[in-house]
Amino acid sequence: MLLVGIVSATLVLTCVAIHYNTFTLLATPSDQVHLRKRWWINVTILGALLAHILEMLLFSIVYKVLSDFPGNGWIQDGNGVRSEDYWYFSFQVYTSLGFGDIVPVGNLRMMSVLETLIGLVLIAWTASFLFVEMQSWSVVHPRIGTIARVNSRRSHAHEDEEDSSED
Repeated sequence: MLLVGIVSATLVLTCVAIHYNTFTLLATPSDQVHLRKRWWINVTILGALLAHILEMLLFSIVYKVLSDFPGNGWIQDGNGVRSEDYWYFSFQVYTSLGFGDIVPVGNLRMMSVLETLIGLVLIAWTASFLFVEMQSWSVVHPRIGTIARVNSRRSHAHEDEEDSSED
């Protein structure tokens, strides 16, 4: 149980580090906000998805390694037969789809609970990051109510000053 707990905590920290570094690389510098927005949002979304896939892959590898040692547990299908489908199981747990056709047995249950928790947190973090990134690329224009492209944050601050001076 202790080994599974230490490995699980290490995986959680590793996944947070992967996510943080991915977002650091993908964050648009404020002076580059107006350049290549459509292209960059695709790169940003794909980068975030790749980070999630890498994290699920790490968990699946650790499930496999831990299940090869006695006393750590394993995963099994609905018939009680030991399964080797660690990738699918990890994807199911990380995205919190729930257990159904494959379930953890033994100490791996605790690791699967932590994977679900980290998956929920990191998926929410991704959604928040993408929202903030996309929000920095466009604003709702105060007069016409449609989305206007942002050339720089400073230009909109200047427009707001002009609007208030006209009143």
